[in-house]
Amino acid sequence: MIYLNGQFMPIEEARIPVLDRGFIFGDGVYEVIPVYSRHAFRLAEHLRRLQHSLDGIRLKNPHSTTEWAALINRIIENNEGEDQYIYLHITRGVAKRDHAFPKDVQPTVFLMSNPLIHPAADLRETGVAAVTATDNRWLRCDIKAISLLPNVLLRQMAVDANAAETLMLREGFLTEGAASNIFVVYNDILLAPPKSHLMLPGITYDVVLELAEANSMQHEVREISEYEVRSAQELWMTSSTKEVLPITSLDGKPVGTGKPGHVYHRMYALYQEYKAEIMRAPAQNQ
Repeated sequence: MIYLNGQFMPIEEARIPVLDRGFIFGDGVYEVIPVYSRHAFRLAEHLRRLQHSLDGIRLKNPHSTTEWAALINRIIENNEGEDQYIYLHITRGVAKRDHAFPKDVQPTVFLMSNPLIHPAADLRETGVAAVTATDNRWLRCDIKAISLLPNVLLRQMAVDANAAETLMLREGFLTEGAASNIFVVYNDILLAPPKSHLMLPGITYDVVLELAEANSMQHEVREISEYEVRSAQELWMTSSTKEVLPITSLDGKPVGTGKPGHVYHRMYALYQEYKAEIMRAPAQNQ
């Protein structure tokens, strides 16, 4: 069951006019919210990021926080699975094809649920491969826009190379992955790129840094050079669906020893403890 413009229905019955600006221009934003034990995780943070994206494209939020929570909880209830992820999609609405913002148009609001599939154990044990590419996207990567063609092309580069992700570099520094945030372990210090308009501020990114701080793991948030990326002891990718996953090969060369490192193993254990104690707890306890 999905939600579309005020109605809950099977996804097979959903219809959107071809003049929807999301279809014509990619004029919209989205959000992905993980659900553990039928509880939306960090819903307030996800809705704040959604508001940031809406503000970035100058689109009024069609619902209050309370209304969004009710819709998301209804979607969770209407779909099977203890662990899900909610895809939330808002466009500027239906109007004649004109680049300028239309007046008095209702936004299109779409929500659906999919099973949340956790990374396989063998991937955590062996790590995954990644490739690098120049970050040639626009300068507002902090907006979670539905116009994801640059990310699609960058992600396909990884698929073509039998890799799991593409790490993006802009003017000699790491930004993020095509569909993830990237962490680097260099000289035994956990490094994270700073939040800026050049990267999407990840919710899992926040969790990892909070766990590092709470457990006295040496870490820094700063610009990370391409040299440090290529000389790293460890590389990780993080996202709501991939959690924390080690990268053990970059552009065909081993990262560190070519196996997940000790810093990763510690963070993975901390993340699993956090997931069991906090992520699966009722929303008011998160």
